[in-house]
Amino acid sequence: MPHTLRCLVLSCLAIAALPAAVLASGFQLIEQNGSGLGYAFAGQAAGVKDASAIYFNPAALTRLDGRQFVIAVDPVGIHSKFSDTSSSRPSLPGLALPVPAGSSGGNAGGWTPVPNGYVSWQVQSRTWLGLGVNVPFGLKTEWDGDWMGRFHAVKSDVHTINLNPTLAVKVSDRLSLGAGISYQRLEAELTQNLPYGGIAFGAAASLGGPAAAAGIMTQLGANGLAREGDCVIEGNDWSWGWNAGALLRVAEEGSLAVSYRSKVRHALEGDASFHGAPTFVTLGPLAALGAGLNSRFATGPVTASIELPDTFSAAAAYETDRLELLADWTWTGWSSIQELAVARADGSALSTVPLRFEDTWRAGAGVGYWIRDTWKIRLGVAYDKSPVQDQYRTPRLPDADRTWAAAGFQKRIGAKGALDLGYAHLFIDDASSNLPNQSAAGTPPVGTLAGSYSSKVDVFSIQYRLSF
Repeated sequence: MPHTLRCLVLSCLAIAALPAAVLASGFQLIEQNGSGLGYAFAGQAAGVKDASAIYFNPAALTRLDGRQFVIAVDPVGIHSKFSDTSSSRPSLPGLALPVPAGSSGGNAGGWTPVPNGYVSWQVQSRTWLGLGVNVPFGLKTEWDGDWMGRFHAVKSDVHTINLNPTLAVKVSDRLSLGAGISYQRLEAELTQNLPYGGIAFGAAASLGGPAAAAGIMTQLGANGLAREGDCVIEGNDWSWGWNAGALLRVAEEGSLAVSYRSKVRHALEGDASFHGAPTFVTLGPLAALGAGLNSRFATGPVTASIELPDTFSAAAAYETDRLELLADWTWTGWSSIQELAVARADGSALSTVPLRFEDTWRAGAGVGYWIRDTWKIRLGVAYDKSPVQDQYRTPRLPDADRTWAAAGFQKRIGAKGALDLGYAHLFIDDASSNLPNQSAAGTPPVGTLAGSYSSKVDVFSIQYRLSF
């Protein structure tokens, strides 16, 4: 196996082993190279000059002579905290459940390395092939297990692994076109606590009246209304998508570009596990009710579907011998995600959480300058809108609008290599939380979660590029 291909395979294994973290708005990851971070990833569809063009705009591969290998990692530090104002315990009509109120949840973030790798090959004078491996979507939040919002969410870990072979063609000296396919794996793990005692008591009172409720309370035992435990839902899926782009050279110094990545629809299959759930008697007058509750808390297979959004980017670049200016505007179709619905294998609903995401946009600008023939500095800013509406914000994704401030540099290493380093700080707006005790009539009580989230993000990057 050639050395560069072996390196890319090792990169694939590293990417598959690591979870991702939320960086761009929603749970999209724009961190797909190390060379773009210093620009706050502004104008990458027009300005990228290495094999990471496979992600940002495959048409830009036509700028690369021969073959090239790129590997990068972006260590990301997320700090996210919740401040309570008037949250309450789960409750039934006229009855607050005697479960602990809980803590504020601690820091739901942490540090996560986000890796990616690319290889490109000029097979003919006007034809290029490429292969990229990256993580285009990722979400990881984990609150303390005893926190006040534990009945809404504790841990959320969602990430994709994307294999992206591409083809680029130089149609003329000024116009290049490129396209690729994506074979994408999505893995998800979602956990939360359930007030088992309150769910059982509420179901018994609703279906069988006071007598049934009293019978269920007897089976729950002392302090039965305070009984709680956790539920873990896991699932995964492989699916297909595509991407395409165009690059137009304008005069000698300018470039214009458009790039598009398609939606990817995932049909996940997995399991739901219930820990600490009570078991009810299935004999006598409460047999049917007990069997129904046992079924409700039964571990078993589940399914869920999600349509990850498409993106469209328009970008411009201007470059002289020393100076580089970049800008872009990117649209993301987040409205493809309206709810998080999990169903049993028989099609019955296990849980439904309304999300009501809205389409978003991102705009950025960057500047680069060669201070020496082998040293380049970069600066960038960007503004990124969140798809989350205030009334539907959940602790799984306490997202809000954000502003990027970034800096970086490149050091050429001989005639064939380059090292890129970068840093960005993301200023994230404070975000409100006002989730109700029940999302809809008949759903389990989870308690109100009223307060605000404060978050910030630091991103570092390191990239090595080798042409051969």
